[in-house]
Amino acid sequence: MSRRRLDVAVGLAGASLAAIGSVALGEGLLGTLAAGACGGSLGLCRARPTAAWVIAAGTIAVVAPQGGGELLPFPLIMLSAFGAGRWAQRTSAIAGGLALGALSLVCAAVSGESWVPYVLVAGVGWIVGQAIRERQLVTDRLAERARELAQEQDAYAELSVRYERARIAAELHDIVAHAISVMVVQAGAGQRLAAANPELTAETFDAISGAARQAEADMGRLVALLADENAIGEAPDLELVQEIVARAAGTGLDVTLRLEGTREGLPADVVQAATRIVREGLTNALRYATGAPVRVLLCHERDAMIVEVANDPAPGSAALAGHGTGNGLRGLREHLDALGGQLQAGPTNDGGWRLRARLPTQLRASAQQGHSRALQGPLATTPSR
Repeated sequence: MSRRRLDVAVGLAGASLAAIGSVALGEGLLGTLAAGACGGSLGLCRARPTAAWVIAAGTIAVVAPQGGGELLPFPLIMLSAFGAGRWAQRTSAIAGGLALGALSLVCAAVSGESWVPYVLVAGVGWIVGQAIRERQLVTDRLAERARELAQEQDAYAELSVRYERARIAAELHDIVAHAISVMVVQAGAGQRLAAANPELTAETFDAISGAARQAEADMGRLVALLADENAIGEAPDLELVQEIVARAAGTGLDVTLRLEGTREGLPADVVQAATRIVREGLTNALRYATGAPVRVLLCHERDAMIVEVANDPAPGSAALAGHGTGNGLRGLREHLDALGGQLQAGPTNDGGWRLRARLPTQLRASAQQGHSRALQGPLATTPSR
């Protein structure tokens, strides 16, 4: 049954019962009509609570001076007070409770009976209505909050998936991009040397094979870490930078490494970031400045680590010009922002390219927390090559 039909049924039932009771008690026509109107007002309690208690109070005020019947004051006053307390707004509910309570006193005075039962009937009805109303309001607020929490949980879950995908994409870029660039450049060189110099051709394909094996091993470690949340990777060390540079030099890249300052006591996050910067710089040099000299600098100052990868202008056309997506530099900037570092990337005055980063070695707690959320936000726009 719909709410409207239920209200109509309640009104008809209340009017009928009140009128029948009034007739049974020998009330006159006016009393019977008043009783029917008071009982019928119960059907308005939910949709028009103020109108309901006003009608009830008015009809009781008409019946009470005539002596009224016992059936009319007690049940109708109680039900009307309950409706005012349950559905009326705060001010209207208070006004209805006071009005019905005052009329209860009038009924008691006219009938010559004790006023206590009349006032208790009105007060209990109103208090019960208010209690149910407050409980319903609390229930509605809790349900709304539960819906909000469910929406927030869904949003956080979706956001976590996005951030995890971005993190995995960054890791894959770091692992694969360098090896793929080496293989593509060396494959092009191998094609040119195939007929002219078989010995150099063999060395070229050895370099391709080594890069592929290294990429396969790195991918295996990444897959193991992703598959086992309790897996612990190897602690980062600057010796890995030397290994990356040596591997790049083995592919024929003219690269030099200069280390300045101490390498002891560096935070793991700084070492990891420095490794990523060097790998990205060498990858870009392989792509866009094939054959150009590359200089790698790691300088540990008092409170910061300076990492710089610079290359001279390419002597010819780049092997992979136009194939970059800029994801590497965007990921680096995001990574360094989380650590409180700074990243500069752009052309030099002589037409080369320089990638320079400053990493604070005294990481603040906020920076370390930010690093754990390094991918929680839109990727910044970064110059790409």
